[in-house]
Amino acid sequence: MFLAMRLRLRVFCALLLAGAVVALSVPAVRALAMRVGAVDRPDKSRRVNTVPVPRLGGLAIFLGFLGGVLAFADLPGSVEGILLGSVLIVLLGTADDILDLKPWIKLLVQTLAAGIAVASGVEIRILTNPGVLDGVIPLGSLSVPLTLLWIVGITNALNLLDGLDGLAAGVAGIGCASMLVVSLFLPEVSDVSVLLGALGGACLGFLPYNRNPASIFMGDSGSLLLGYVLSTVSVLGLLKMYTVVTFTVPLLVLALPLSDTVFAVVRRLLRKESPLQADMGHIHHRLLAMGLSQKQAVWLLYGVSVLMGLGAVLLAAHASVRFWLLLGAMAAVLALCSAAMFRRKKRPAPTKTDTPPWRSDNPPRR
Repeated sequence: MFLAMRLRLRVFCALLLAGAVVALSVPAVRALAMRVGAVDRPDKSRRVNTVPVPRLGGLAIFLGFLGGVLAFADLPGSVEGILLGSVLIVLLGTADDILDLKPWIKLLVQTLAAGIAVASGVEIRILTNPGVLDGVIPLGSLSVPLTLLWIVGITNALNLLDGLDGLAAGVAGIGCASMLVVSLFLPEVSDVSVLLGALGGACLGFLPYNRNPASIFMGDSGSLLLGYVLSTVSVLGLLKMYTVVTFTVPLLVLALPLSDTVFAVVRRLLRKESPLQADMGHIHHRLLAMGLSQKQAVWLLYGVSVLMGLGAVLLAAHASVRFWLLLGAMAAVLALCSAAMFRRKKRPAPTKTDTPPWRSDNPPRR
């Protein structure tokens, strides 16, 4: 009991410190972004903002996260590997926010950062059978490739989701809260709990500046960092040590960004485009096209994330229904994505000036 209370206190302190550091550092980061030209300018083909907004908010998020971890977390080799990889990810994101790097360069550096985490011990070695059968599946030689795919995939999923004010920070914060509750059931992963508390606090500290209308964007330096930390921490804590739950908990927690990413890749491949090509077909863009405002779309997606997070927490407490809960939750998210993707925006009725005389429904009499 004493150890549990002490852990909760460390998590709470890490959360408060991270949030305070972010809130205090955002004004300086915003001024830096304006000075170096890291500004998100309106672009109807890719963006929804109507005025220039500085980026680089991820630097403030990283400072808060790093402060909370260094002050209150133990630093075994795996945590050190995650922090080292985070530094590389933030450098990559900062360079992209300023220079607009090529997609293949970003993918290469992300893979390198994922390799640093794997080399430090962050690795998916076994899976449990979902559904009826019991037992574990050793991954063997597939362990490293699967871990790399998971880390790089989640890293890019959060990056693709960062399309509306406050969306990525809020969804990541909800994910942190959900995994934090599950991790507090596991005393052997106290370092994971502190990492989640620090990252969640950083998201909370950033949201007041990032909610609509945002005064600063997190940029790739922030969205890539959120995805990288969530992916590596989920491997370190939930996938590696809580084998009775296996992939199900993080899949539920991250169901929204994962589903959006899968739909994006499939959509672009069907159009014979590069999977790395940016477009306006993400779920938040579809919700806007259906007539929702930015705030309405963000709150709707927050609600989906909360439901998925609650499902993950219940799953951890009642593992016997994990397969059916995962199946139902993923079906709900896929249904939402499908409805948003395939429902077309209603076109306004043509006016007299829109319809030329030779195409009029009522031709003139002769």
